[in-house]
Amino acid sequence: MSAKSPWQRRLQIVSFPETVKATEVYGFAGNSGMVNLEGQLLSGDAPSKTVLIFMHPASTLQLLPMPMALADAGYHVLCAASRYARNDSALIMEKVAMDLGQWIRHAKEVLGYEKVVLVGWSGGGSLSLFSPAQAENPTITHTPAGDPADLTAAGLTPADGVIFIAAHLSRAETMTEWLDPSVTDELNPDQRDPEFDIYSPDCPHQPPYTVDFIARFREAQRARNRRITAWAQDLLAELKARDTPEMERAFVVHRTMCDVRWLDPGIDPNGRKPEWTYMGHPLTVNVGPVGLARFTTLRSWLSQWSYDLSNAKGPMNAARITRTPVLQIVNGADDAVPATHNPAIRAALATKDQSYVELEGATHYYLGQPELLAECIETVRRWCDERGFAR
Repeated sequence: MSAKSPWQRRLQIVSFPETVKATEVYGFAGNSGMVNLEGQLLSGDAPSKTVLIFMHPASTLQLLPMPMALADAGYHVLCAASRYARNDSALIMEKVAMDLGQWIRHAKEVLGYEKVVLVGWSGGGSLSLFSPAQAENPTITHTPAGDPADLTAAGLTPADGVIFIAAHLSRAETMTEWLDPSVTDELNPDQRDPEFDIYSPDCPHQPPYTVDFIARFREAQRARNRRITAWAQDLLAELKARDTPEMERAFVVHRTMCDVRWLDPGIDPNGRKPEWTYMGHPLTVNVGPVGLARFTTLRSWLSQWSYDLSNAKGPMNAARITRTPVLQIVNGADDAVPATHNPAIRAALATKDQSYVELEGATHYYLGQPELLAECIETVRRWCDERGFAR
């Protein structure tokens, strides 16, 4: 193994003006007419023409094994946070795309990098497709709630490359595949349809599940998502009609980690272990506070979680990327990303320069897998060198 390159963490701050009718994020991050973004640049003293930008809609990624391993290998890595860092309850995907655009501009115009490669990890994968798609051919002027969010006038700077790694289709599509279809009353999660209550020992369907049951389970998941979407649209319209200072409503979405895949490893098989997810036991996560979409708002649901309305769906945006080279790295034992998701992105990508590498046995975070992490970094190195993304 080659020696590690010395590097430091350097704080980065990006601020830009934005006028909003109501505060969306707590504290100073989006207050006083400014959006204030924080990030960390992991770099050594040796100059580099290329920076790798990690960004997730709602997480900060500077402590993940991969960014630090890339810095060890001599790359300059910018771990960039959106305005919704660590709190996605009011997150608007269109505004996250604007935040990423500001970081790309900062990297090129302020930090002086010639090339920017987006690294879309996990939930950042769909963002790494959404932003380049809109930079290449901007079409969005409003959020799904009808609020102004003009990406056609945002001047989004195209990325020079995209690495899509350990990433799922999108937050909307993935959460729908994990949405508990047994819930019949959104205000009372104990009111459930026993046919789809797969975590109950009394459920009439037990693994291995039949093809017919899986199809009905999936349709029931989409139906629940659409019921919540319709309710959110109706209530938002009612609030607008009232024309009072009450502009938004927060709510809880119960039971959002329910997938037949977790109990039946024969469904979309990979190397994951059964009855487990990247956040722990699926039943515990299903009802716990950290589940996807657990706390949200009307506008955020429509933008971030709505199966039909979200603008950030992965395959839809992959089909709009025609010029940017894309590397997909698939972790073969990923316990967060379903095995069907990366092939769907691969099939949708319009760019001719696309590469697809699967790391057999790799889990979502490479915990306890230094050899597979090293293989991942070597894959990135070869791909970057071939395209002139020099360190």
